[in-house]
Amino acid sequence: MADLPDRDKLLRNFGRCANWEEKYLYIIELGQRLPPLGEEEHNPQNTIQGCQSQVWIVMRQNDDGVIELQGDSDAAIVKGLIAVVFILYHQMSAQDIVAFDVRPWFEKMALAQHLTPSRSQGLEAMIRAIRSKASIIS
Repeated sequence: MADLPDRDKLLRNFGRCANWEEKYLYIIELGQRLPPLGEEEHNPQNTIQGCQSQVWIVMRQNDDGVIELQGDSDAAIVKGLIAVVFILYHQMSAQDIVAFDVRPWFEKMALAQHLTPSRSQGLEAMIRAIRSKASIIS
């Protein structure tokens, strides 16, 4: 996560993009900054159902109770959306993730209305999966 901006910087950077083409390029760039996910993590247990692209998300709780997320996708924009979700959930405990509503952040970025229906559904599937896993941990 060291290469990813925090929530506020994400919003500022997103706001600096002149148009949606630039915003998509920025989302793709964020995805490229995600650390690589090991081949052993590309398994059915980490697959997110409900995404048109292949998506893998790994969630671990560290010794301090903070959730650490890793992920990957076979689609560049979707991988960038994973990065956006990870930025929003960064440094949270499982209880924080369950309680945190990401939708206002997506509204601030005007993200939902500029995604295709299948990408929006995939984004919702990622959030549901993370929140579901967090509820089991908490």
